[in-house]
Amino acid sequence: MPATLSLKQARRIALAAQGLDKVRPAAPVSSRAVGRTFARLQLVQIDSVNVLARSHYLPFFSRLGNYDRSILERLSGVHPRRMMEYWAHEASFIRPEHFEDLRLWQNRKWVGAHAMDPEERGDVAGRILSELAAGPPLTAAELTARLGHVETRSTDNWGWNWNTIKRVLEHLFEEGTVTAASRTGSFERRYTLTSRVLPSTAVAAAASGKPVSTQPESKGPESGEQGGGRPDAGAAMLRLIDAAAQAHGIGTLRCFADYFRAPQRAAAEAVAELVDAGRLEPVTVAGWDRPVYRHVEARLPRTATGRALLSPFDSLVFERRRLEELFGFHYRLEIYTPEAKRRFGYYVLPFLLRDGIVARVDLKADRAAGSLLVRGSFAEPDAPGDTAVELAAELQLMAEWLELDRIIVAPMGDLAPALAQAVAGLHPL
Repeated sequence: MPATLSLKQARRIALAAQGLDKVRPAAPVSSRAVGRTFARLQLVQIDSVNVLARSHYLPFFSRLGNYDRSILERLSGVHPRRMMEYWAHEASFIRPEHFEDLRLWQNRKWVGAHAMDPEERGDVAGRILSELAAGPPLTAAELTARLGHVETRSTDNWGWNWNTIKRVLEHLFEEGTVTAASRTGSFERRYTLTSRVLPSTAVAAAASGKPVSTQPESKGPESGEQGGGRPDAGAAMLRLIDAAAQAHGIGTLRCFADYFRAPQRAAAEAVAELVDAGRLEPVTVAGWDRPVYRHVEARLPRTATGRALLSPFDSLVFERRRLEELFGFHYRLEIYTPEAKRRFGYYVLPFLLRDGIVARVDLKADRAAGSLLVRGSFAEPDAPGDTAVELAAELQLMAEWLELDRIIVAPMGDLAPALAQAVAGLHPL
């Protein structure tokens, strides 16, 4: 008989797996702590929206508090790299050990130049690769200038109005031939050859087509290969689903597949194999009407004492059905919803307090005025009495991290009056 867990126990397992079950450490945040957090999460989604802070910075703040964002630049830009860019859940920072496995299973052809004439695409790709091989990392604009490429494009700048160079670069990125060496201040990728970014232990493997492994101490499923030196697709999926299950702690097939955007059928086969291997344990959770699995390494803490504002792109909230089943929290990102039709605001962050998501706030960093703007604040129906006080303290920590001088609470939302009062009682920043 599968073990039976209460909903609160399932929540605590999920929070522990994501590093959100405890009060943050009081000591200054080290590079080692940031690296450990990233290894726990397996990936961090990238998004260009900067109304508060770039999305890949926020998960580390949620788990560690006031940390130096330049640590991420070192982890992703200095050898041996602990982070690199590739397609995963969406555009993401991933662990280098997952790169070759993801190359086998990612299919983002729509982002590149697959519809171009193959001969033209091959010619442009050859020129790009020659330029990158001969010199430093370059942005798409810099490569366009270096190659003397000129073309007429639409004057409509909505969406991805890419020229041919950018389209082929994204094609090469999706193939895994090029990657990002770093980002500019305006968030443009500086492209380089992937072999220059992967750690030295992975370069030869990438060149030969073998799976990358920069974490020999990993306890996950063993690597496997097919003839010809290519990674075995089934073994690659096992590793990805095992990593997703570790990051979730507990979840369904859909939860695990969604983490790396894996195909459901292949993910289902991997889940079955991981159950047989003892890596996943079938369990039942009150209120869940689908098969649920707990990872063998998942921890069940006695209590959850954490507190965090969560990015709209945080890995705890990736899978909206899971979020609602676990926390009773219905969440929709309203960035692309017309303003008049938004319920809660443009950039709304869930607020986690102990073992519940108890509120949501629409935030904006007004850097010119030095203010953290709370444009709307809304309590969940079962929010505890200390929600406003705890949220005010979390907003103060965020303002300090973002180097903002004040918090301004707009009178929007049912939590706004209590939150404004709690903010007014804080010590000045």
